[in-house]
Amino acid sequence: MKRMKKGQGVAWLVVMLAALVGFGYLAINIVTGTITKSDGNKLKLGLDLAGGVSITYEAVGDTPTEEQLQDTITKIKSRIENDLQSDTTTTEASVYAVGDDRITVEIPGVTDANAMLEQLGTPGTIYFIAQNGSDGTPNYQINQQTGEYELTKDIDAIIADGSIVVSGTQIKGAEGTFYQNPTTGASEPVVSLSFTDEGTKAFAEATTKAAAASESIGIYYDGKFVSVPRVKEAITNGSAQIDGMKDIDEAKKLASYIRIGGLDVELQELQSEVVGASLGSDALKTSLIAAGVGLAIVIVFMIAMYWGPGIAASLALMIYTALMVFILWAFDVTLTLPGIAGIILSIGMAVDANAIIFARIREEIAAEKSVAAAIDIGFKKAMSAIVDGNVTTLIAAAVLGIFGSGTVKGFAITLAIGVLLSMFTALIVSRLLIYALYAVGMRNVKLYGKAKERKTVNFIAKRKVFFVVSLACIVVGFAAMGVNAGKGMKSLNYSLEFLGGTSTTVQFDKAYTLDEAEKEIVPYISKVTGDNDIQTQIVDDDKQIIFKTRSLDLSEREALNKTFEDNFGVKETNIQSTNIGSSISKEMRSESMVAVVIAVLCMLVYIWFRFKDIRFATSAIIALVHDVLVVLALYAVARLSVGSAFIACMLTVVGYSVNDTIVIFDRIRENMKTLKNGSAEALEDLANTSITQTLSRTLSTSFTTLVMVLMLLILGVTSIREFALPLLVGMACGTYSSICIATELWYIFKVRFAGKKNK
Repeated sequence: MKRMKKGQGVAWLVVMLAALVGFGYLAINIVTGTITKSDGNKLKLGLDLAGGVSITYEAVGDTPTEEQLQDTITKIKSRIENDLQSDTTTTEASVYAVGDDRITVEIPGVTDANAMLEQLGTPGTIYFIAQNGSDGTPNYQINQQTGEYELTKDIDAIIADGSIVVSGTQIKGAEGTFYQNPTTGASEPVVSLSFTDEGTKAFAEATTKAAAASESIGIYYDGKFVSVPRVKEAITNGSAQIDGMKDIDEAKKLASYIRIGGLDVELQELQSEVVGASLGSDALKTSLIAAGVGLAIVIVFMIAMYWGPGIAASLALMIYTALMVFILWAFDVTLTLPGIAGIILSIGMAVDANAIIFARIREEIAAEKSVAAAIDIGFKKAMSAIVDGNVTTLIAAAVLGIFGSGTVKGFAITLAIGVLLSMFTALIVSRLLIYALYAVGMRNVKLYGKAKERKTVNFIAKRKVFFVVSLACIVVGFAAMGVNAGKGMKSLNYSLEFLGGTSTTVQFDKAYTLDEAEKEIVPYISKVTGDNDIQTQIVDDDKQIIFKTRSLDLSEREALNKTFEDNFGVKETNIQSTNIGSSISKEMRSESMVAVVIAVLCMLVYIWFRFKDIRFATSAIIALVHDVLVVLALYAVARLSVGSAFIACMLTVVGYSVNDTIVIFDRIRENMKTLKNGSAEALEDLANTSITQTLSRTLSTSFTTLVMVLMLLILGVTSIREFALPLLVGMACGTYSSICIATELWYIFKVRFAGKKNK
């Protein structure tokens, strides 16, 4: 960067301070809800932090099979994520079975149940109806008064007559898109359809007949016609287009109707209500306090550790935090507990980037470079480690966002935003601030510090000890899972989100706040269930409370009812219990697993490409798996609840572990340029030197990241603490594996599988 003059330095400092004040003011008011967008939207929070709307549907007719119910749940989930996301950013919506014939949809950040019902539509059957029946009489016609198409016969009679061309289950897909008219060259909004094999055959026959007679085929959904296109030609290839849309929004809406109408089960709305936050009303408040305290400690630490540059980093970090809040609000990103994990990780990476830069600057000053030259060289040398670490994490976030769903996708979105923003603040904002501070007079070497000559620690010699300790932790975890399974329990303490359970709705004589319910009522429920995994939701503007517990048998339900009657005077007629399915479906679990595997493979390929040595990539991935298994061991031994927070925790550990390892590997890559021979002794010295050189930066970054999580553990509500504990262990383990596992593995692979250069 071109050296700044004093006036330029002053100007940039004024600009940065103004940006901090401006975005800081916006962030504070966004969090408190003082500032809203033109449509009234505030910062969107998930069901776990702010509650939302709960809609329960009931199957029409015969009780559906379990397969039909699960298929319907999957399609509704897809409908919400794909079609409503632009309006409500509902990546964190929850859809699960209730009993044998009901489905509940919970959508975060929504307070108007009726408005959401209108957007979602009634999940029912869609029919493509021939214009005329088998007897030649019309099945539908235009009402001259309303100008709308109406059935001339009962729908059951039309079905019995065989006038249904195809139904929703024979439609494979529908998408609102643009079509370029070959005659005019104009782009026209259309609905593009694709059919199943059965639907293709039926549609080909119907359109051949309709085209010959110049007839239409009406699309009938939810008791009315949504479109009545005239058939111009026979369509036999299994795809079709519906034109005549006035704009792309109408095309997308019709496509949405067609997709939701393709459900295996016809549903009708049973009830809808607004429910409170599942983590408690204080969850967000305490999380914000914890984040504020943690950020303050990090800022004090950065200034104490790095002096002048620490001031620049602290200002950049505050700008980062304010910008993060603003972006989440501006782009309607739904913030949930897993999202908080993504933000914590990205804050750690923002601090990490600054720590790498400042450590490099100190090394150059120790090498007798001037402060100005040290700043230039420090940023240049730090670039590769920062870019590789962040790009690796971004690859993981991108893969998880594309292939994941629900919690995984929500985590990926906030992580990607955070990583991009952290790179911007570290490489642009911090750089401008340091150059500006230098320009206005902060040039004394003492303000930057000088790297001390440290005695090289022989980590490689202790590798067997490290491996034994790690292996013991992992073995204990698997042993605990085996013992748990042997006792008739699940190997892991799967939560309601994974296993489903019993939902009990209780009508009390008075209204309780969520905090009151958790303190006064939940302990009584725990005595009956023998389990602390209880989710509590308050129904707004009502005295009803929903308690979700593990599956209860008849005797336990009776005992729970008696508990409510004896302690709270609730009559049994005011208590309703039903079984509920898991909100984290098998499909979501398999999708998440596939997404993680693909993400890890992509990271492996990237590290291999960047370091031009698969031994680096293999070592990093094995260390990553090690961290995941150690955290899994903690869940098994401590019987921590395994739910959506578990997924977020594991994803955070994956991102943190690789980023930390790459910094050390980057130093090894740099030091290898001066390696005179590839003997085992020389490689051991090189590895130990590289770890020692990056040790202060590794420990500094680990401290700042762990402080953020530790504050959540100390100040958060119970549910937040249960999430923070394994996250704290996972991040500490990531630091340990980077220093004591990954580099040692690289050394072993390098010695035993030496390339031509090392022979």
